[in-house]
Amino acid sequence: MFKFLFNIFIFGILLFSNVYAEVISKIEINGNSRITDEYILIFSEISTDEEINSDDLNISLKKLYQTGYFEDVKFNLKNSVLNITVIENPIIQTLIIDGIKAKKIKDPLIQIINLKSRSSFSENLIKKDEILILNFLEDLGYYNAKISFYLEKLENNLVNLTYKINTGEKARISKISFIGDTNFKNSKLKSIILSEEYKFWKFISGKKFLNKKLIDFDKRLLTNFYLNKGFYNIDVNSSFANYLGDNNFELIYNISPGNKSYFNEFILNLPSDYDRNNFLILESLFKTLKGKPYSIAAIDKILKTIDKLTLNKQYEFLNASVDESILDNLINVSFNITETEKFYVEKINILGNNITREDVIRNQLIVDEGDPFNYILHNRSINNLKSLNFFRSVESEVKKGTDERLKIINIEVEEKPTGEISAGAGVGTSGETLAFSVIESNFLGRGIKFGSDLEFSAESLRGLISIENPNYQGSNRSINATLESTVSDNLSTYGYKNTKTGIALGTGTEYFENLFVRTGLSVYQETIKTDATASANMQKQKGSYFDGYFNYTLDYDLRDQKFETTEGYRSVFSQNIPLVSENYSLVNKYDYKYYLGWWNDNVATFGLYGAAVNSLTGKNVKLSERLFLPSRKLRGFELGKIGPI
Repeated sequence: MFKFLFNIFIFGILLFSNVYAEVISKIEINGNSRITDEYILIFSEISTDEEINSDDLNISLKKLYQTGYFEDVKFNLKNSVLNITVIENPIIQTLIIDGIKAKKIKDPLIQIINLKSRSSFSENLIKKDEILILNFLEDLGYYNAKISFYLEKLENNLVNLTYKINTGEKARISKISFIGDTNFKNSKLKSIILSEEYKFWKFISGKKFLNKKLIDFDKRLLTNFYLNKGFYNIDVNSSFANYLGDNNFELIYNISPGNKSYFNEFILNLPSDYDRNNFLILESLFKTLKGKPYSIAAIDKILKTIDKLTLNKQYEFLNASVDESILDNLINVSFNITETEKFYVEKINILGNNITREDVIRNQLIVDEGDPFNYILHNRSINNLKSLNFFRSVESEVKKGTDERLKIINIEVEEKPTGEISAGAGVGTSGETLAFSVIESNFLGRGIKFGSDLEFSAESLRGLISIENPNYQGSNRSINATLESTVSDNLSTYGYKNTKTGIALGTGTEYFENLFVRTGLSVYQETIKTDATASANMQKQKGSYFDGYFNYTLDYDLRDQKFETTEGYRSVFSQNIPLVSENYSLVNKYDYKYYLGWWNDNVATFGLYGAAVNSLTGKNVKLSERLFLPSRKLRGFELGKIGPI
């Protein structure tokens, strides 16, 4: 009985203390020199003439600590007077990152950490920053980094904070392995991913080091590769690094492709009032693909065909979705075409472009202000922007406009570097070569491609400057100009030397679907010198020449994809027609290649290449205009000759 009464007494005291509240008549604040009384009251959310209990005080205490401004906070409530005593955290006057000199690493590192110059110092944030820095460095391949910090106390409650970072050496990928029932050779899978095995000659590439983001991207590349090969149930379920010692790692990808799957039935679901005859092109595609291995590229091809149908005004307000179902190894695919509500684009806002001109971005948009809004065409516009390769990211947001039938589109881009400088040296069957080039894909922010190239070997020197606008004034027509100069010194081998300088202007467009037409004009000034070892025909050509040409190319491209083509063909015919010349040499070239997928995912190719040059005046063709079989067409033969090395 006594124990029961004692428990009731204790419970009553606790209950009374929790619910007991007192009205604050006055608040006194002590210890603050930098943070004003008003701000402390705002942060604590306490005011006079307010009833407050111990729970309320605890909540206010937490809120003041969460600001990061205070090292210690104490409350004392007595006779309706609340006394708040604080000890302020020091202010970081200077933040020093010691051990990392590269600006491209230091700048983003400073951005992600919590403690910065002019912020309040907190030891709790130090621990969080250490974790952030270690994770950041691991993403760059530094797996053995060590971090320490030093605090220098100054007057007026100021400190200098120094992070001393020892990154150590980058973790090298000495070996890449693929485990599981991969179905493909390791060499093939290595060509799919971006990560590379460490080799001493790869002193520029950063892909030979462990990088978490790159590994995740590799997994997506492998997944898409297997999906395009018919493995619908592909699972790249893990990737991990096995430490081999001496800062070397083996990167292992675990692949479970499952059985190969094949397209079975294709179903096209249309609104009841739509004429199926307008979609016969889709029915034809369905018949072609039925029974073939599953491929996301094939699905994408069908969706692109649907995109083209939406260009017809009758189908401005279409949307398409895809449903897939699998039974055993057969996949049924349903394409659901629905009619959306009718909206129109009121306004398009472009955000984030500091370098790229706005008209360059707008030229890629299929849906413009005042047009009917169509989700499919809007997505195509976003994909067009991504394909420019000017931006790290492209994000879009569709918002309600000033009217229920209007839409406002916000497109935000994050720009990235678009230029590159490269230098190279090589030794091959044609001798030693040195090369240097500068390339800019977004020159002056106008979407113009600029390139300069210098290449020289023991027998030749070639310089080239080119500029191309791939979408001149939004016309979907490219224009280009090239200035080049070549010196070929073959005195020691063939007895002649020629110098050729010229300029070329050209334009190109997709004239019909899959038919690309390119035309151009070029003029050249050429000088040919010979010595006594030159043949009689060569010596006759000694002198100076001025030539002008008109050229055109017809390129019919029906490949399923440009990179790693598996089926289709490409047919290219070009002709160089002399306008002003000494001997009026006419050049014809034809290049045809056919691709056929067959047994065990191999691709058979059949190619035909032919070229002919003829002087329309019956004279000998100039030395610089003579045709040589390209070395890529006949490997293992000496350059300029049909003879083995």
